[in-house]
Amino acid sequence: MNPAARLTTTIRSVPPTAADALLAAVIFTVTLGPGRVTEGGPHTLALQVALVAPLVWRRRAPLLVLCATGGAAALQWVAGVQLPADAALLVALYTVAAHRPWRAALAATLALETGVVLAATRWAPPGQTPFTVAALSAMSAAALAAGLWTRARQTHLTFLERDRDQRARLAVAEERARMTRDMHDIVTHNLSVMVALADSAAYVHDRVPRQAAAAMTQIADTGRQALRDMRRSLGADQGADQGADQEEAALHPAPGIAQLHPLADRMRSAGLPTRLHITGNPADVPAAAQLTLYRLAQEALTNTLRHAPGAQAHVQVRLTPARADIEVTDDGRHPTTPQPAGRGLAGMRERVTAYDGTLHAGPAPGGGWQVTATLDLTGPDTP
Repeated sequence: MNPAARLTTTIRSVPPTAADALLAAVIFTVTLGPGRVTEGGPHTLALQVALVAPLVWRRRAPLLVLCATGGAAALQWVAGVQLPADAALLVALYTVAAHRPWRAALAATLALETGVVLAATRWAPPGQTPFTVAALSAMSAAALAAGLWTRARQTHLTFLERDRDQRARLAVAEERARMTRDMHDIVTHNLSVMVALADSAAYVHDRVPRQAAAAMTQIADTGRQALRDMRRSLGADQGADQGADQEEAALHPAPGIAQLHPLADRMRSAGLPTRLHITGNPADVPAAAQLTLYRLAQEALTNTLRHAPGAQAHVQVRLTPARADIEVTDDGRHPTTPQPAGRGLAGMRERVTAYDGTLHAGPAPGGGWQVTATLDLTGPDTP
């Protein structure tokens, strides 16, 4: 840390009251001067103290401090004693402008300006009253401007801090929304597959035990995969006791286009014949966009498995460096009654919106159901 930064840190660590007491002591010492105060008698020294001492509490009660120093200055004017410690009035005015609303600063300035006129009328050299008033008024204006600038700067810093906190809260909310989408996709898909496999195992248990045993093995594998995906989504593999999960997470990154083939295999095992056709180079698509494509296919196939038993599904993915298109269609008979909008469709729309893309989900022209989405990979806000 350089000396200037070290000095700034040290100054900021000093309590405000102690810093103001030090400021009052410095002003008292500097304005004590040779002769005028020390030789003026006890009443002159008392006026010096009365002008400077209230500055110790200037930040705790700016208006009261200004009134106290103004009262001491009035006594000084009545007594006909001219003291350099009147500079304390400028400090008090600065503090009011820096820590109180502008109306209070304006009233304080007008009151101080009245004192300026009275002081110049009494103590200015003959013929120099206008110049004295102008000079003293300029110092008052400088103190006022400095205080207002400090107040504006503090307001701006407060705004920046609130904006930073707001951005942090939004980031947390976005992360929670992402986790919610992932958890919905993971749980819904894997539970649907496990239910379909369990039904199949129960159906063939007595007639084809080997096929039932294979279905149960597939159920166990699907459950383990779901647990791994949930731990990865929740970040549980970051703990000290998750060494195995850390190694597996490194070996199995977030799902992408390459995992669409295993996804299609799982859907076939669950009883949904699924064809997959990919054109283009997956390397041209960012990892986050690949995850979005995977989740779209996963959600669409899961919905087909749940709502259209006996259907066949077809997944088409077209990739270019500029855009990515996905189309999931089936030939099943979906419910004709309106279904309530679930988290799945809302999650798909949120994922696609992140890429300035479009999403359509509805009946296909030739029958069945169709989900199509387009992701823009060239936008400046592309994750």
